[in-house]
Amino acid sequence: MTGVPAPWALLAEVTHACPLHCPYCSNPLELVRKSGELTAGEWARVFAEAADLGIVQAHISGGEPLLRPDLEEIVAAARRAEIYTQLVTSGLGLSAARLDALLNAGMDSVQLSVQDARADGSDLIAGTASFAAKERAAETIRAAGVPFGLNVVLHRRNLDNLAGVIDLGRAWGAERVELANTQFYGWALRNRAALLPTRAQLDAARRTVTAYRERHADGPELVWVMPDYYEGVPKPCMGGWGARSITVGPDGTALPCPAAYGIADLDPPNVRARDLAWIWRESPAFNAYRGTGWMAEPCRTCAHRETDFGGCRCQAFALTGDAGRTDPACSLSPDHGLVLAAVEASGEDADPRELVYRAPGRAADGAPVR
Repeated sequence: MTGVPAPWALLAEVTHACPLHCPYCSNPLELVRKSGELTAGEWARVFAEAADLGIVQAHISGGEPLLRPDLEEIVAAARRAEIYTQLVTSGLGLSAARLDALLNAGMDSVQLSVQDARADGSDLIAGTASFAAKERAAETIRAAGVPFGLNVVLHRRNLDNLAGVIDLGRAWGAERVELANTQFYGWALRNRAALLPTRAQLDAARRTVTAYRERHADGPELVWVMPDYYEGVPKPCMGGWGARSITVGPDGTALPCPAAYGIADLDPPNVRARDLAWIWRESPAFNAYRGTGWMAEPCRTCAHRETDFGGCRCQAFALTGDAGRTDPACSLSPDHGLVLAAVEASGEDADPRELVYRAPGRAADGAPVR
């Protein structure tokens, strides 16, 4: 397709290996094995092609990217391509020496994840004892003076402690705290009954965020968006499908969105077979839901079609089996009842189900967690 605007961001998932087992993990249900991962040399080619395409920023993620012994080489390749890089990490394995090596290789910033402000809550969701290591990682990042963001995925089991989460970000020295309400694809969809919050929790959380912003104009910056299950308004699909960003998985699979692994009939291209320019401009997968020509009713004639793009294609597929349908999160969708039923089932008196961890069969204490 000619005339496609250039992307500006790349999500580089360099591995699916991870020491954590979070039940909302954004990785696909079928994980890439280490033997299938792109080499550092292949990543260097990807970064060079990304820069030529117009990409200026890359999130180097996983899994846990620190498990790649050649991560410094991968970072250095991004620096040679003049791409700004952010390490997205659990913090496990982030020693002062390792961080120094990454900064010397050209790493620009770090985003650290934490699962709760309390060690027991964080370790429960992570599926392993990890909070103490995250606290040490925060100290290491702060001591190095590198730009530092904290990411916390929010859900039924930690929303009631949101004030503590924000205070933790401030205490750890984060400049930006992303309060990321769980998006229900893949592992998170499998755990939706255990993680979907109640309306009362979300209303209280919104008040907490508003009050904090009023009291602390000096930061950290709080990023907060109400989940679309409760708003009746679908979130824009990555600013429009194939509009801003490219995800490259550990084995070179290229996607318009990190959740698009789950769209069974997408047939995504691979950077081992095609260059990024062709993938972005010409591949059927990246053109499948671009613009509005693919839309059916009610999206085709909706006044919001150029702003919400019909909602999330991955969510539409996950809930209906058809990525071309209106996102069921939209109140105008003929499938909106699927979302309403999930919300109703998560009411105040609902008993959350057991967690299914990212590594099936590996719960925090070796047994299912209630």
